[in-house]
Amino acid sequence: MPQIFLILGAILGGSSVAIGAFGSHILRSQVSERSLEIFATGVRYQMFHALALLIVAVLLILIESPSITLVASGWLFVIGVMIFSGSLYALSLTGTTSFGVVAPLGGLALIAGWVSLAVAAWSWR
Repeated sequence: MPQIFLILGAILGGSSVAIGAFGSHILRSQVSERSLEIFATGVRYQMFHALALLIVAVLLILIESPSITLVASGWLFVIGVMIFSGSLYALSLTGTTSFGVVAPLGGLALIAGWVSLAVAAWSWR
């Protein structure tokens, strides 16, 4: 599991840089300022949670017998980024507001990931 989270964290981090550059250099002249802000929020949250996923991976390597809640936090970060950032990218690129309705589900997964990480930390011996 640590290897999967390291790979996914690296992919999310690297793609966050690429997506951010796309937004900054190409989208700037194509979409409204508000759409650009929404896009940037997706990039920012993707990068934060890529780093969080890398931390989870390192913890899984260092802890002798990690709890299921630590593993769950990693998967919740992955799912949350896909839903939250993905829906913000889709909203900003298409202007279809129904994508904005999906974003809170991704945000909920991200919050659950942090809660799961806190529970895992609380149970470390």
